[in-house]
Amino acid sequence: MDNSQYEKFLERKRYTPIVSGLTDIPELNTNMFPHQRDVTSWSLRLGRSAAFLGTGLGKSLIEIEWSRIISSHTGMPVIVLAPLSVCFQMVRESEKFGIENVKYCHNSEESKDVSIVVTNYERLDHFDPADYSGVVLDESSILKSFDGSTRNQLIESFKNTPYKLCATATPSPNDYMELGNHAEFLGVMTANEMLSMFFTHNGGETQKWRLKGHARNDFWKWVCSWAVNMRTPGDCGYDDGPFILPPLVYHEHIVKVNKPSEGMLFAMPAETLSERLSARRSTVDDRVGKAIEIVNNEPEEIWLIWTNLNRESDTITKALDGAVEVTGSDIPDYKAQCALEFSDGWIKRLVSKSSIFGFGSNFQSCSHMIHIGVTDSFESFFQSVRRCWRFGQTKPVHVHIIAASTEGNVLENLKRKEKEANQMADEMVANMQDLTRLNLTGTVREVTPYEPKHEMDIPDWLVGGSK
Repeated sequence: MDNSQYEKFLERKRYTPIVSGLTDIPELNTNMFPHQRDVTSWSLRLGRSAAFLGTGLGKSLIEIEWSRIISSHTGMPVIVLAPLSVCFQMVRESEKFGIENVKYCHNSEESKDVSIVVTNYERLDHFDPADYSGVVLDESSILKSFDGSTRNQLIESFKNTPYKLCATATPSPNDYMELGNHAEFLGVMTANEMLSMFFTHNGGETQKWRLKGHARNDFWKWVCSWAVNMRTPGDCGYDDGPFILPPLVYHEHIVKVNKPSEGMLFAMPAETLSERLSARRSTVDDRVGKAIEIVNNEPEEIWLIWTNLNRESDTITKALDGAVEVTGSDIPDYKAQCALEFSDGWIKRLVSKSSIFGFGSNFQSCSHMIHIGVTDSFESFFQSVRRCWRFGQTKPVHVHIIAASTEGNVLENLKRKEKEANQMADEMVANMQDLTRLNLTGTVREVTPYEPKHEMDIPDWLVGGSK
């Protein structure tokens, strides 16, 4: 192969960002903060992009404003897919910021003459993707599973949609498949192509992938060609200002269990998942009793009570005056109505699971929560905490965690995973910070180079050639 052929081969392997967006960006909503305005403009210019923004940074406003402009530009509606608990809040946000013709729809019949259709993921089958010029995935971490049916359905349904926006909190930089699935949904590159270009198998385990050392810089450069990453505005040179949150205070409550474990003389800490589940089931009354005690000590506060087991939810709802329980079997409209009423302060004690309200809901009106049942899922725990500890919260947020002494090291695992998640997020920001800032504002960090002024005296034994 001569040099010209080799150059052509390399050219075919080189990736370039897909720019299919607007060349002229109209005036954006004046209520936007600078980082929101820049992210929206960048995304409109690109056409297909992902906004990995920390919780509370205003993804909803970015999504709706992006949808408004795309709909106006194409003369066709845009569909926004979101968790059910978020849909009605998004419509409310639109009204708050003066964005018109936004409606939650159950099906295509309800969406006639609507510019921005908001619906929940479960209702995707009731719409024809071909009717929309743009699609927004709110809480797009739903693409996380590589072989998940929802992931595959979303990619296939909107493969021909010209304008796409994904929005979610900062993904884990070690969860590379989540990034690959986002890229595939956006039409940048398939997840398998990403793996073959930037990754290698991790040792003998063919299901685990490791970023090639020499490809690390190119990989993050590639991610920055279609995604922005920001935990706080300050990550990209903006003023954190009102996004500086009040303190987050954890309270651990360990319920002592004296009853011997099955087949044992003493109460032993659980080691396996099945043992932990057994420990939780056998201590429901004790943990619920502790939760009731905590709530009754501060009865004037609004309380968000997270449960894990159905019996936990049922027991504390019956025991607490004014408690409202929302379960998975409740009809969607009831769930959405309860979320709005709790957000507005009409419901003082909301009892539910993180799988229902743990992602995307805005509960800044509440600053006290209890986790009666805690699992090993750090993402679920983190997201549930951020429902209250987010932009707009004015009070310290108190998080009470209740666990039985026989549950083993659940709390230690959560602390370890939180530390690891922070380290991973730091790595992602460090790798993407300059390129993200360049994409959004055209500036990079100023670095002062080291320029020595004095010559250093080096001992002879450090000089090469010494014996």
